[in-house]
Amino acid sequence: MASHSGDSEAQARQTRLNLRASERQDALIRMAAQATNKTVTAFILDSASSAAEQVLADRRWFMLDDAAWDAFQDALERPAVVKPRLTELLSEEPDLFED
Repeated sequence: MASHSGDSEAQARQTRLNLRASERQDALIRMAAQATNKTVTAFILDSASSAAEQVLADRRWFMLDDAAWDAFQDALERPAVVKPRLTELLSEEPDLFED
């Protein structure tokens, strides 16, 4: 996954993003930008770009060679293995009102 950190300043910015923030969010972002020696704009763009890459990472196309594809298909067709302890754990109801 390519990271855009650090190259935001070097790239020509051609579009504008507008956003509103609470005073708390504004202060938090400004402190974090200062702590990382970045402008607020660079900090926000780097952070938002990283978050966007993470969200989209599992939605991308992944290419497999023939051997990897065959192994993937074999894994999908393999029967499920029942794990009694896991079944027991997942069937337990949590105590939502525990003190």
